[in-house]
Amino acid sequence: MSLLLSIDTTPASTPKESLPLPERLISGDPSFKTWAQDASKDEKVQTGVWEATPGVTHSIKGTTFEFCHILSGVVEIEEQGGETKTYRAGDNFVMKPGFVGVWRSIETVRKIYVVVKD
Repeated sequence: MSLLLSIDTTPASTPKESLPLPERLISGDPSFKTWAQDASKDEKVQTGVWEATPGVTHSIKGTTFEFCHILSGVVEIEEQGGETKTYRAGDNFVMKPGFVGVWRSIETVRKIYVVVKD
């Protein structure tokens, strides 16, 4: 088994499809697709590709750290009590544990994610 893994940004496998929790939905009718690609033995570190159609949801990280690299689309992220930032293809950002805000998928957005769960 190799310890080097390339992330497939256009996976052919069937994604896990989901909807936002009702209490997190703000507006629109967003849906999500997740192509999980790797995880540590204890599942605390997970990597893959995630996609969201347009809509607005509450984003609450709790104790999770997340690095994101936007592959396509446009998203606006508004941190509670802070500023709104826009991310497009090629942009990277981190949402640290304790982050609370609003996630607006302006165009269908696809990202590579790396999450570290406490």
